[in-house]
Formats: sequence, C-alpha cells, structure tokens
Amino acid sequence: MQTIIGSGGAIGVPLAEELKKYTDRIRLVSRNPVRVNATDELFPLDVTDSRQLDKAIAGSTIVYVTIGFRYNLKVWQTVWPPFMKAVINACISNHSKLVFFDNVYLYDKSAIPFMTEESVINPPSRKGEVRKEINEMLMHGISEGKLEALIARAADFYGPVIRGSMLGEMVISNLLKDKNPMAFGNIDRMHTYTFTPDAGKAVALLGNTPGAFGQVWHLPTTKEKLTNREWIGLIADKMTKKAKIRVVPEWVVNLAGIMVPLMREFPEMMYQFESDYIFDSSKFERRFNVKATSPAEGIKMSLEAISGHIERNEI
Repeated sequence: MQTIIGSGGAIGVPLAEELKKYTDRIRLVSRNPVRVNATDELFPLDVTDSRQLDKAIAGSTIVYVTIGFRYNLKVWQTVWPPFMKAVINACISNHSKLVFFDNVYLYDKSAIPFMTEESVINPPSRKGEVRKEINEMLMHGISEGKLEALIARAADFYGPVIRGSMLGEMVISNLLKDKNPMAFGNIDRMHTYTFTPDAGKAVALLGNTPGAFGQVWHLPTTKEKLTNREWIGLIADKMTKKAKIRVVPEWVVNLAGIMVPLMREFPEMMYQFESDYIFDSSKFERRFNVKATSPAEGIKMSLEAISGHIERNEI
C-alpha cells in the first residue's frame, strides 16, 4: 500500500496518476478524497486527529505528504508541527517510509538567486521558520535511524490547476476573465517554476527508489531562465490575449491586507520576487536522466487541461 496524505491537491493528483505504474494499491487521504484511479482506496481524514493519522498510515509501505494547509501563518504555526510529529510517529510505528513534499521557504534569502540542496537554511520569514521546524523533525528522525524518509523540494509551481499557483491565480485566472494579469515584485527578474506533472512523476520515482532515501532532492525544474514578464507573455500568447501586466507594489499588498486576510500573508514572502529565483535540479536530473518539461510545452499542456476543466464545469 502506498498512501498520499493531501491527495486532492496540485501535487497529490499527478502523484496518484503516476503511482499506478508502481502499485495497484493506493490510498488517498484528505478531508474529502476523490478517486484518481479506479482501484484507489479512499480515507476521509481530519488531520488534527493523530489517531486517525495512525489509522490512515497503517499498512502503508510508503507515505507521501503533499498536503497544503490554509495559507495563514497562525494555521501553519498551530497545525504543521503537531501534524508532522504525528505523521513521523505513525510512520515509525508502522514501519512506513516517508516522502515529504516541501518548498523553498526555509532557505536563506541569499540563496534565492541560485538554490541547490546544499543552500543555507536560514529562513527570512515566519512561514519559513515553520518549514524549518518540520524539516528538522524529519532530519532528526532520519539521523536517529528510526525513520526512513526523504524530502522532495519544488520551486513555485504551475500546471493544470489554477488554485495554489501564482501563475494560475494571478495570470491565467485573470486572463480567462479578460482582466489584466497581475504580478509581484520585479517582473524582469528571472524566475523558474516547477511543472506539477513533472513533480508528480519525480516524487513517485523517488518514493520507489530505495537509494533515494535519507536525502533532499530538488524536483525537475526548467533550466530556461525566463523572467516573470516572459512567463506571463508566453501564457498570454498561448491564450491569444493581450498581456498588460499590473505589478502590485508591496504597499498595496499591505493596504489590501487590512480588508482581505489572505493578502496579509504575502508581504513577508515578497523577497522571492525582488531578485532572480533560480531553482537547480541538476542532482535529480543526473541521477535519473530526467529533464523538466519546457515552459512552452508546460503552459500548452496546462491551458489545454484547464480548458477541459472549464468545459466540464469543474472551475
């Protein structure tokens, strides 16, 4: 049994699709799980209940954590640490391997222009501090020899879904409504993005490669160094739309946060959009001889999938 906790998200769905190459026993765990493959086992879960987590993990050879909690600092501070502790304990007691899908928030600000698995861990944000704490839990379990785990880390991502992606929510969604695409920071700085289907394939491959455990891996991410302006231009061209980009300054984000709670969460992360943001995945590419999907192809595939969702009234 291979189990995905957070099965309905941008990474959980392509991961479930890919895992069918390795097993016909897949358990999908989320608040309201939906089958991806015909034989998937569904396990509705309240992740704040550690007893349910243990039951969800029981019998699993590999557990993938791809869950994304509400983008709110207080939620992250109160939910992430006990959740991760419970997952680690359940994996240890059930002799399950653990694959954790992570982001780059824990890296030092100076690492953002060129991030590798060896980048300095010194988060410049409070959300980054939460990610650092849960990573330390994982590495401690690995170093003690109690836990067999790996960390699969991605850059900002884009793909066949809109929610949870800056390019999806601020660019594609607006263009679909004939509105101007929006962006943060300096749009003429380079920014690499991870294509979610690439991430799903890579996470499945890592989980089913015994020698991959005990390490941090950057998931395949384009080496094409496009600026955010160029990414938005590519998307607009594929959608045959005009891209008059509206750059949202930090003071506007702070002001909007007075009325819109979600906007309060962005200012501390703005540093990621003020410099080049290069995410290097050479380690993975060398080990598995895999290359990331090109931005042009990834955007084409994403827009085709999103159009299908719209036709089926899924958006």
